[in-house]
Amino acid sequence: MTFTAIFWLIFSVILGGVFVALLNKHNASLIKLSLALSGGFLLSIAFIHFVPELYEHNEESIGIYILIGFLIQLILEYFSGGIEHGHIHHHSGHKLPFGMLISLSIHSFIEGIPLGSNELLIHEHGALSGNDSLLIGILFHQFPVAIALMTILINSNLSKMKAWMYLILFALMTPAGLFFGTFQDQSQFNFSIILAIVVGMFLHISTTIIFETSENHKFNLTKLIAILVGAGLAVFIH
Repeated sequence: MTFTAIFWLIFSVILGGVFVALLNKHNASLIKLSLALSGGFLLSIAFIHFVPELYEHNEESIGIYILIGFLIQLILEYFSGGIEHGHIHHHSGHKLPFGMLISLSIHSFIEGIPLGSNELLIHEHGALSGNDSLLIGILFHQFPVAIALMTILINSNLSKMKAWMYLILFALMTPAGLFFGTFQDQSQFNFSIILAIVVGMFLHISTTIIFETSENHKFNLTKLIAILVGAGLAVFIH
């Protein structure tokens, strides 16, 4: 699981960078469609998988950590400028905002930590494990974020080499979190708390993506379909 997960985590980010390099243009439509798909998926796995099982295996106080995760993501997005849900236009033509890169890296590191647990919540009856559901959710969201990040990097005052260097650095953050989780003492490190924080972060990202209106304040039909497809996929793999 570990090395396969690391491969896909890095591959999803690199693939997003390749899309930008090949298309060589503004990728707003692709970003928004991919984010809508990931938003529906993240919200679904949070509600039908992680939230019920977190409460089943922990005390009711676990909800506090879900709320903490929600608020952490709110703070991170203050520095990232909302790139997690497709806000890229206000960065174009300026120097690279390192606050954005740092906040994205912190987010990616935190969400990778539960992937390193051997005791993450597991479904019965042969369904996907908690690790698998969490990994798929992260992959679905990393791809459009990588597209948005690479677009910003290219539009900043950076060489292509430096743009790829920063993108690869971002790609390594979630695997770094995974390694951090892997080498923790399973008996002393409470992965349920970290998972609850990640779920809270997912809830903030997904609800922002879903309820955010377009520029003309219309809820686009294509976006609605993408959200429903993402939600349906989460139900299907449950």
